[in-house]
Amino acid sequence: MALIEGCKHELELTIPAADVATETQKITEKIRNRAHLKGFRPGKAPASLIRSQFGQDIRQEVLEAVIPKFLKAACERENLVPVSQPNVKDLHYHEGEEVHCKVEFEVEPEFTLKESRGLTVEYSEPVVTEADVEARIEELRQSRAEYVNIDPRPAQDGDHALVSMESVAGVEGPPIKQDEINIEIGHADTFAAFSEALRGTEPGDQREAEVEYPENYAEAKLAGRKVRFRLTLVSLRRKELPELNDEFAKDLGDFQDLGELKEEIRKRTYREREFLAQTKAKNELVDKLVAMHEFPVPDVYVDQQIRTNVENQLHSLASQGVDVSKIKLDWAQLRQSQRDRAVKDVKASLILDKLANSESIQVTQDEVDQQVQQIARQDREPVAAVRKRLQEDGTLRRIASRIRTEKTLSFLFEHATKEAPKEPAEKA
Repeated sequence: MALIEGCKHELELTIPAADVATETQKITEKIRNRAHLKGFRPGKAPASLIRSQFGQDIRQEVLEAVIPKFLKAACERENLVPVSQPNVKDLHYHEGEEVHCKVEFEVEPEFTLKESRGLTVEYSEPVVTEADVEARIEELRQSRAEYVNIDPRPAQDGDHALVSMESVAGVEGPPIKQDEINIEIGHADTFAAFSEALRGTEPGDQREAEVEYPENYAEAKLAGRKVRFRLTLVSLRRKELPELNDEFAKDLGDFQDLGELKEEIRKRTYREREFLAQTKAKNELVDKLVAMHEFPVPDVYVDQQIRTNVENQLHSLASQGVDVSKIKLDWAQLRQSQRDRAVKDVKASLILDKLANSESIQVTQDEVDQQVQQIARQDREPVAAVRKRLQEDGTLRRIASRIRTEKTLSFLFEHATKEAPKEPAEKA
């Protein structure tokens, strides 16, 4: 056995001639039983004729049978567990002789887990102020607003214009069309070009507006583009907000009064902020763990991680309306540009898995069942049917793996030493 580099190993195999001959005879007989040769019924042709007609096929099947068998035995002797497809080279195979070859493969890295309890991390319990609660209440009022038509007159700032719009220049492919879109004239979040075009218009008027979208605009089709739109004002409306009272609280859900609604908002906001703060702290702890452990990772794991990361990015683009089928991927360039991130992700996964093993962190059947039931409710399917589907496509295993990782991260956070975040330099 030889360690080439990183996680790559090489084994030299010698397969005895007797084993090769036995396998050759077995495969020759199998081919003879199914071969259709002129003048012979299946299974009746001479073995010599089968070997001459199907020699290359017999050779290939023999190698595919004996090499994995002897490789497995050699790996067991050396306590090696391959994680990649073996690469056979320097093959010497002559009829009646031993088979000699070298086999390269990668194995999972071995490393010693360092102490993970007591790692320091910046963290402070989130605070929810009265102003935070009032801001959320206002968001709820805005979401329950009603729009009332106003008598025809020239549009002005503060009006809500119901507009039909269509792009006339600046976008690739078919134009962007929206039959009814609400634009608040003069609002800080409204593109100035829209407000300028709509001021002074009355229902039925048409105007054009050219909007320059920022490079980081959420809709990829518009990001960084200068697009000209034709706008048709359908109607003008004013926004009416509901009164902030006990009836408002009751309309929103099972709340007795406004005070109960505010308390629920306070608790929910706290949970949201706590989740974000803990997630940030857990990510920082993982970064520290990765920095503490120096070991190589298999290329096959890195390639798998890069593919997963790219697929997630494509899925995100598709959800934004981008036609990902038109994206040409240069995998060589992707491997180079994303390798560092993928190596870090793989190392983090291996370290967390070893930590879970060392701390006996397991996933219960009830925890998996809860996830399956949640998916069944979302998909409106029977739980048994969802479980069968998730089992067959491997999702059930991934769900269990994700739950175990989350529990391991929680263990890491619970046993960390929390320090108050340092003040920014300008405040210090």
